[in-house]
Amino acid sequence: MAYDFAAGEILLINKPLDWTSFDVVKKVRNTLRVKKIGHAGTLDPLATGMLILCTGKYTKRIDEIQAQEKEYTGTITIGQTTPSYDLETEVSEARDISHLTPDDLYKAAETFVGTIEQIPPIYSAVWVDGQRAYDLARGGKTAEIKPRTITIKAFEITGIEGAVVSFKVVCTKGTYIRSLAHDFGQKLGCGAHLSSLVRTRIGEYKLEDALTIEDIQAIRKAQLESDASNS
Repeated sequence: MAYDFAAGEILLINKPLDWTSFDVVKKVRNTLRVKKIGHAGTLDPLATGMLILCTGKYTKRIDEIQAQEKEYTGTITIGQTTPSYDLETEVSEARDISHLTPDDLYKAAETFVGTIEQIPPIYSAVWVDGQRAYDLARGGKTAEIKPRTITIKAFEITGIEGAVVSFKVVCTKGTYIRSLAHDFGQKLGCGAHLSSLVRTRIGEYKLEDALTIEDIQAIRKAQLESDASNS
């Protein structure tokens, strides 16, 4: 397949673990030597999966793409809470879960399906009084974050192994899966945190069609070799 990154491409990237979305943009920009590039929908460093990058003329479609429906799979660990609602911070409280049954988990998940009010995590990129919430949190400060209206189209429990609950979520733009995990734990009365997350779909774009960083590097290498042979 021939790519014209300067003119415009939509790139589906499988974001590696521990990379920020900006890390991916920077790496792809430097690899492809393309100036006009951006991503449609941020993924947390501890999440993997679908990250869509737009180059050239397709940067105009970023808002359109990131507004589309999202799909995620992952795990929630119940009975343990963390300040960040995920594994960025250490467990701050642990509670007994021996009384909970699978049916309790299924019923709790059902209560989140539909249009709901959700408060983003304090460890998030939400702006609060001119600062990012995560900067305030890491500085030991508290911030009042206003709830936002989101729609959870599906919240399915797909497996239970001890305290680790596997799930699939389909939701609208602006949904924080970390907050969903936290709120799920609150609903159960034992607390919970998000222990892994993979974004599997944005609109019609699927993770199975995504490229790795290594794929991007190979594409660039092939382009340079082709240019050299034609010169």
